[in-house]
Amino acid sequence: MNDEQAVYRPPLQPGVNTHLILVALLGIASAASIWLVTSGGMGTQFILSLALAALATLPIPILLYRLYALLRGEYRLYRDTLRLQWGLRLEEIPISDVEWVRPASTVPLSLPFLRLSGSILGVRRIKELGTVEFLASTTGTMLLVATARRIYAISPVDAAGFVQDFQRAIELGSLSQAGAHSVYPSFVFVQAWKSPLTRFLWLSGLFVNLGLLAWVSTLAPTLSSVSVGFLPDKTPQPPSPGIQLMLLPLVSLTLFVIGWFAGLYYHGREAQRPLAFIIWGAGTLTAILILTALLFILG
Repeated sequence: MNDEQAVYRPPLQPGVNTHLILVALLGIASAASIWLVTSGGMGTQFILSLALAALATLPIPILLYRLYALLRGEYRLYRDTLRLQWGLRLEEIPISDVEWVRPASTVPLSLPFLRLSGSILGVRRIKELGTVEFLASTTGTMLLVATARRIYAISPVDAAGFVQDFQRAIELGSLSQAGAHSVYPSFVFVQAWKSPLTRFLWLSGLFVNLGLLAWVSTLAPTLSSVSVGFLPDKTPQPPSPGIQLMLLPLVSLTLFVIGWFAGLYYHGREAQRPLAFIIWGAGTLTAILILTALLFILG
């Protein structure tokens, strides 16, 4: 460790591959389900396809966040402080508060239930250890960092080097008294919700998208066919089954959800916060434009 800091990263490649493959498979399943929704009529197939589309789409933002957290994950060791970063989760621990560091293989350990390669996250209450928070990507290099409040499970690529640098930091001693600091992903949501503009954009976008989905879900089954565009010579396109109108609110709602997560990311960065409001506003505007287009088509 140099005089300032040592930076250790978790193993990346296996976790990145796992998350990208899952996102691709769920994306294909979601697209296929939406196609089934818009290609058939009302009935069992419609309900099952809609349910499958929702089940396939909902995990995608979670997997993308976990991938982002893995890529951003690091364990930064200063002379005075140990800094653990995993996505929007941040923990700064004074070196003097660390009681011990040891390999996870030396103690009985129950891993979080919802875990993937590259994403071993969560908090477990373990009888022999107490509260353990996992900020790791693999069990192969997992270390336990114990404090009086809880134990942190981390997975630096070079676990032996991390332990050596930690021992060296203990031997050198702290130059100043560092304070503990914790940031959780929920803090970003709570901070954003305090803004009246944020609440207006979130709620207006949600209500407009859900209202659009409910209206089209009621209207589409009653339409045998509908023309949704024009040919280059400005004549209407050949009619399509009315049920295909369901594609429009589903696309709008999907874009709104993706934009909501993207906006949270930018809102957490002071300099880029205006981008968050633009993205959230665009989600509402998209739904309004689709609603206007449907009124024009059906008018």
